[in-house]
Amino acid sequence: MKALASIELRQLNMDWSRSYVMGVVNVTPDSFSDGGRFFRSDDAIVHGRGLRGAGADILDVGGESTRPGAAAVSAEQQIERVLPVVRALAASCTVSIDTCKAKVAAAAIDAGAEIVNDVSGGRIDPGLFEVAAKTDVALILGHLRGRPENMQEFAAYKNVMQEVIAELSEQVEVAVRAGVPREKILVDPGLGFAKNAAHNCEILARLGELRSLGCAVVIGASRKTFLGQLTGRASSDREVATAAANVAAILAGANIARVHDVAGQLDAVRVADAIADGVMP
Repeated sequence: MKALASIELRQLNMDWSRSYVMGVVNVTPDSFSDGGRFFRSDDAIVHGRGLRGAGADILDVGGESTRPGAAAVSAEQQIERVLPVVRALAASCTVSIDTCKAKVAAAAIDAGAEIVNDVSGGRIDPGLFEVAAKTDVALILGHLRGRPENMQEFAAYKNVMQEVIAELSEQVEVAVRAGVPREKILVDPGLGFAKNAAHNCEILARLGELRSLGCAVVIGASRKTFLGQLTGRASSDREVATAAANVAAILAGANIARVHDVAGQLDAVRVADAIADGVMP
């Protein structure tokens, strides 16, 4: 398989010689994982800096919850929430903006974001492709059917991995036609997005197949509902389960782990990298 092209950003060169850790900064009042603990800008900035200090390579800032059933948040409201946080954190760390809306992405990029993370893969707002192309940022395309408020209604597949790959491939080609350099596109199979626990486990087991798209792979298993279904644990007590999922994903070819607890998950990522390489780092 062809080696992945490196993605060189202002503060980070992702050359794929190791896995990278993306820390989650939710500037929302209703996130499933932290319940609005970092909704105030000042709290979110302190939290983001803490994640950076713990070893995060990227900070993923979002102003809209994408948990199942979550209501949509307007672009204007998202911008009000995230801009102060993006601006502060981008001064010392690579920042990703977690949004499905082109207007939010453009504002966050102006404030210093260098990656756009769209869980819908550009299906909710195709204008996002034009923004990414014009600004030359890296673009993460996630797999999603429907919208967060109704996505679980679409969790029906004959062959989940084949269908995820086919649908992501379509969005990669749309992005390329819009002018986004293929080497700056990453893909995320969207664990928990229009998928049930069995789908998520099958995707993790077959994750290596996603490398056929020729893009770096982002995995977001952290504290997801399916881990709670497997272990019976609440979202705040799923770090061991998250680590297991991240190790499995990295051994199968994932390149970036999106996590809430950077300090804890960094150890798991380092061990997975060492096992994948077969040598001590």
